[in-house]
Amino acid sequence: MRRGRKKFGRKPKSADKAVEVEGTIASVLAGTMFRVTIDGTDGHEILAHISGKMRKRFIRLVTGDRVKMEMSPYDPTKGRIVFRL
Repeated sequence: MRRGRKKFGRKPKSADKAVEVEGTIASVLAGTMFRVTIDGTDGHEILAHISGKMRKRFIRLVTGDRVKMEMSPYDPTKGRIVFRL
């Protein structure tokens, strides 16, 4: 019998799925954080940060921009901005 390392901390593949939503930036906060109002809801706002690729490409976001976000199914109050529409 072969001995090896056990793979602790692995998540099931269904847990890796992020929920994609669209929204509008309501306000710009310090530290590349944004308040984003989600489309299709009556004013539901979440706290979002910019993804690494957008930081790398120096994509600028201002109030009123429409964005696409990824949200974790576990925490509906936070998200990651992945695309400016």
